[in-house]
Amino acid sequence: MTKSDLINAVNAVAAEKGIELTKKDTGEIIDILFETVSMTVKEEERFSYPNFGTFSVKHRKAREGRNPRTGKTIEIPASYSVGFKPAPHLKDLVNDK
Repeated sequence: MTKSDLINAVNAVAAEKGIELTKKDTGEIIDILFETVSMTVKEEERFSYPNFGTFSVKHRKAREGRNPRTGKTIEIPASYSVGFKPAPHLKDLVNDK
Protein backbone atom coordinates (compact mmCIF):
# COMPACT_ATOMS: atom_id res chain seq x y z
CA MET A 1 0.00 0.00 0.00
CA THR A 2 1.34 3.40 -0.93
CA LYS A 3 0.78 6.66 0.90
CA SER A 4 -1.82 7.63 -1.70
CA ASP A 5 -3.62 4.30 -1.18
CA LEU A 6 -3.57 4.86 2.59
CA ILE A 7 -5.04 8.36 2.21
CA ASN A 8 -7.84 6.99 0.01
CA ALA A 9 -8.55 4.14 2.45
CA VAL A 10 -8.69 6.50 5.45
CA ASN A 11 -10.99 8.87 3.55
CA ALA A 12 -13.29 5.95 2.63
CA VAL A 13 -13.55 4.77 6.25
CA ALA A 14 -14.06 8.36 7.45
CA ALA A 15 -16.84 8.86 4.89
CA GLU A 16 -18.58 5.70 6.16
CA LYS A 17 -18.54 7.25 9.63
CA GLY A 18 -19.90 10.54 8.35
CA ILE A 19 -16.59 12.43 8.54
CA GLU A 20 -15.66 14.40 5.46
CA LEU A 21 -11.92 15.07 5.00
CA THR A 22 -10.01 16.42 2.05
CA LYS A 23 -7.12 14.35 0.72
CA LYS A 24 -4.77 17.15 1.73
CA ASP A 25 -6.03 17.15 5.34
CA THR A 26 -5.85 13.36 5.52
CA GLY A 27 -2.29 13.38 4.16
CA GLU A 28 -1.24 15.97 6.74
CA ILE A 29 -2.83 13.98 9.57
CA ILE A 30 -1.05 10.80 8.44
CA ASP A 31 2.27 12.66 8.20
CA ILE A 32 1.79 14.03 11.72
CA LEU A 33 0.89 10.55 13.00
CA PHE A 34 4.00 8.90 11.57
CA GLU A 35 6.23 11.78 12.68
CA THR A 36 4.85 11.47 16.21
CA VAL A 37 5.39 7.70 16.27
CA SER A 38 8.95 8.13 14.93
CA MET A 39 9.85 10.78 17.52
CA THR A 40 8.32 8.69 20.32
CA VAL A 41 10.37 5.64 19.33
CA LYS A 42 13.50 7.82 19.14
CA GLU A 43 12.97 9.57 22.48
CA GLU A 44 11.28 6.87 24.57
CA GLU A 45 12.64 3.81 22.70
CA ARG A 46 9.14 2.32 22.59
CA PHE A 47 5.71 2.96 21.07
CA SER A 48 2.78 0.67 21.71
CA TYR A 49 -0.69 0.75 20.19
CA PRO A 50 -3.36 -1.64 21.51
CA ASN A 51 -4.46 -4.43 19.14
CA PHE A 52 -1.72 -3.44 16.68
CA GLY A 53 1.70 -3.92 18.25
CA THR A 54 4.84 -2.39 19.70
CA PHE A 55 7.72 -0.62 18.00
CA SER A 56 10.94 -0.63 20.00
CA VAL A 57 14.60 0.26 19.58
CA LYS A 58 16.93 -2.72 19.28
CA HIS A 59 20.69 -2.55 19.78
CA ARG A 60 22.92 -4.57 17.46
CA LYS A 61 26.38 -5.37 18.77
CA ALA A 62 29.48 -4.86 16.67
CA ARG A 63 30.36 -8.04 14.79
CA GLU A 64 32.50 -9.47 12.06
CA GLY A 65 31.11 -10.02 8.60
CA ARG A 66 32.42 -10.97 5.19
CA ASN A 67 32.59 -8.98 2.00
CA PRO A 68 30.68 -11.26 -0.39
CA ARG A 69 32.75 -10.13 -3.36
CA THR A 70 36.22 -10.67 -1.87
CA GLY A 71 35.50 -12.95 1.07
CA LYS A 72 37.59 -10.62 3.25
CA THR A 73 36.55 -10.24 6.90
CA ILE A 74 35.22 -6.79 7.80
CA GLU A 75 34.14 -5.19 11.06
CA ILE A 76 30.47 -4.23 11.17
CA PRO A 77 29.96 -1.44 13.72
CA ALA A 78 27.34 -1.46 16.48
CA SER A 79 24.05 0.15 15.49
CA TYR A 80 20.45 0.66 16.47
CA SER A 81 17.41 -0.58 14.61
CA VAL A 82 13.64 -0.52 15.09
CA GLY A 83 11.85 -3.75 15.83
CA PHE A 84 8.15 -4.49 15.67
CA LYS A 85 6.24 -7.04 17.72
CA PRO A 86 2.65 -7.51 16.54
CA ALA A 87 -0.14 -7.73 19.10
CA PRO A 88 -2.00 -11.06 19.35
CA HIS A 89 -5.05 -9.45 17.69
CA LEU A 90 -3.00 -8.47 14.61
CA LYS A 91 -1.38 -11.92 14.43
CA ASP A 92 -4.80 -13.58 14.56
CA LEU A 93 -6.17 -11.21 11.93
CA VAL A 94 -3.29 -11.98 9.55
CA ASN A 95 -3.43 -15.74 10.13
CA ASP A 96 -7.20 -15.97 9.55
CA LYS A 97 -6.89 -15.06 5.85
